[in-house]
Amino acid sequence: MANIMSSNSAHKIVEEVAPPQSDLEYTPSEIVKHLDEYIIAQDDAKRAVAIALRNRWRRMQVREDIRDEITPKNIIMIGPTGVGKTEISRRLAKLSKAPFVKVEATKFTEVGYVGRDVESIIRDLVEVSINLLREEESKKVEGLAKEMAEEKLLNLLLPGSSPDEEEYSPDSCSHTGALNPQEDLAAKQNQINPTREKLRALLRAGEVDEREVEIEITKQPAAHMQLMGPQGFAEIEGQIKDLFQNMVPKQRETRRVKVREARKLLLAEEQERLLDQEKLVELAMRRVETNGVVFIDEIDKVCGGTSASGKGPDVSREGVQRDLLPLVEGSTVSTKYGPVSTDHILFIASGAFHTSKPSDLMPEFQGRFPIRVELSSLTPEHFVRILTEPKNALVLQYQELLRTEGVELEFSTDAIEEIAALTAQVNSKTENIGARRLHTVLEKLLEELSFTAEQHRGEKISIDRDYVLQKLSDVVEDSDLSRYIL
Repeated sequence: MANIMSSNSAHKIVEEVAPPQSDLEYTPSEIVKHLDEYIIAQDDAKRAVAIALRNRWRRMQVREDIRDEITPKNIIMIGPTGVGKTEISRRLAKLSKAPFVKVEATKFTEVGYVGRDVESIIRDLVEVSINLLREEESKKVEGLAKEMAEEKLLNLLLPGSSPDEEEYSPDSCSHTGALNPQEDLAAKQNQINPTREKLRALLRAGEVDEREVEIEITKQPAAHMQLMGPQGFAEIEGQIKDLFQNMVPKQRETRRVKVREARKLLLAEEQERLLDQEKLVELAMRRVETNGVVFIDEIDKVCGGTSASGKGPDVSREGVQRDLLPLVEGSTVSTKYGPVSTDHILFIASGAFHTSKPSDLMPEFQGRFPIRVELSSLTPEHFVRILTEPKNALVLQYQELLRTEGVELEFSTDAIEEIAALTAQVNSKTENIGARRLHTVLEKLLEELSFTAEQHRGEKISIDRDYVLQKLSDVVEDSDLSRYIL
């Protein structure tokens, strides 16, 4: 039967369904082609990250005695906000199925100042990796887990219908003529209960979803506590809570729910049971060490310089660089799952560098980011492409949103060009926030239509240049008004 699983099966499943990440053999041109589907322009940055990702695969192919000597070439992206720095890193991590975290350098400060401990970056990366791997493995055992959850549901709906529910005794095999208990159990498993099979068909068809059943599920004990401590104490607090949760035995809770909900609860429980948790954590930590990506935004905000008083260097800012340096150079960080080496984690830093320049960073820190790419500001032509070309293009998003209300939205070419021109105009008059301004402009343009969409059900609405000018020209031309609204 599908619901009879040995403890060794779970261990085997995780090992078989977790191929090494070096199997992701994307060439640099294939990586750039994938990034082109979501990000417009910035070819230099795309090439740099594509080479960095390919070098990871290359490293796994070299002989072992030199493999550990090859370290990733970290990257600094320099460019204004809203031009695609974060999106490039995020898409890169998603493509390679790598653990990825984005942090802002301004959240961290030197030890002794208000802020988070920089080592929390790696702890967060481990948690992301575990959740990512658990999600992947759960999908791969979903078929088997569904069978097991279905058998349990049938047992609840029709008690006593499964041979596995009967308690075995030596005398119970005498009526079958079996030579031994194992043969008797196999004979029972091969028996088909017509009533149970009819119920199985109804269950699969969803015809018993509204019936209620009593299920027993594992209840995770909650550690409700608040510990007081210095700044950066959050990680220790989390470990103490986990310790208390592990000390308290897991409890079984009986709940009366509809079959529809019971199926989801039982499926989740069976998926979790099929996974070898220790092996999963081990593989997740290995993935962090070989494939982790850390994106550090606003690195220009922690450049060394004079303090606000102008009387000396800003110790806290330079301290962040000093604390980040061991992580980037390669060190071992303690986590609640064990030590993690940062030697081969790829670090990508980014900043606008409006009031500073990369050379203002500490020399040691600069040396750990040998690759520097400059991202260009976006032009009206870029905005036109951003609105229409990517797979997740903004125009397409709004069309799909309003289609749910039965409204067909159509943008003319001159309308898109006008939206792009107005966006560039607002960026030049106010703060330049790049492509993010498109979200604001489009939301303002379609505000009235979004509010009254149900009144236009079944209609096809065309957005042309005149419509755009009618809705936006007054706001754009009034610089004071556009500063607040757009």
